[in-house]
Amino acid sequence: MYRLRTTFRQRFLRSIAFAILLTLISSLILPGATWAASSLGIDNGHLSSCPASDNCVVSQNADQKHAINPIPYHVDRNAAKEILLKVIGVVPRTEIVEQTDNYIHALSKSRIFKFVDDVEFYLPPNESVIHLRSASRVGESDLGVNRRRAEQIRLALRDLNI
Repeated sequence: MYRLRTTFRQRFLRSIAFAILLTLISSLILPGATWAASSLGIDNGHLSSCPASDNCVVSQNADQKHAINPIPYHVDRNAAKEILLKVIGVVPRTEIVEQTDNYIHALSKSRIFKFVDDVEFYLPPNESVIHLRSASRVGESDLGVNRRRAEQIRLALRDLNI
C-alpha cells in the first residue's frame, strides 16, 4: 500500500510539473501570436514593418536586415493578381485566407511543427509592383524560411513573365 501511494504521489507531482511547464511555454508563445494578428493588413498604403526579430521580411519601409525587393510586373494589374493567386495556390501548406482588390493574406504552415507564417501581398493602384511581407508568428529566427518563400514566389512569377 505504501508503495502504491508513493508511485501515485510521484506521478501526481510529475503531472503538476508538466502542467506548469506547458503554462510557461504557452505564455511565452501566445503574446507573439497576438502581435502577429494585430499587425496585419495595409495602413496608409503600406504593409506593417517587421519586428526586431529575424523572422520577417518586408518590401516597404524596412531596415537592411528585413528588406526585400518588391516584385515588379509588366502586365495588367488584375492579370498580375490572378497569376499571383495561382502561384500562392501551389505553395505547399499555404492557404489564402483574405483577399481584396489590392491585398492578399495567406497562411503558410511549417511541415513538422505546424508553425504559422503570415504572408501578405499588396498591389498598390499607382505602381506596377507587388509589395510583400512574410513573417513568422512566433520565435526569434526562422532560419531564412520567410525570405526563401518570398524569393521562390518572385522566381515563379518571373518565370510566368508577369
